Amino acid sequence: MCEANVYLLDENGEASLYLDAVDKVVPQDDGKIKMENIYGERKTILAKIKYMELVDHKIFLEKTGEP
Repeated sequence: MCEANVYLLDENGEASLYLDAVDKVVPQDDGKIKMENIYGERKTILAKIKYMELVDHKIFLEKTGEP
């Protein structure tokens, strides 16, 4: 399986699960990131990818503003 869990980092660098089993991550021109998981759930967030841990299947996002 190649899906990853996406986590949102808070101001203190603490991570909370945002969306699990994500298989599509699509950056948008307006600074948003669209995601879809294997269950068909979709989310969009105004954020940037802070870092990824590919072996552990984790993607960490940092919000850049309110949608």
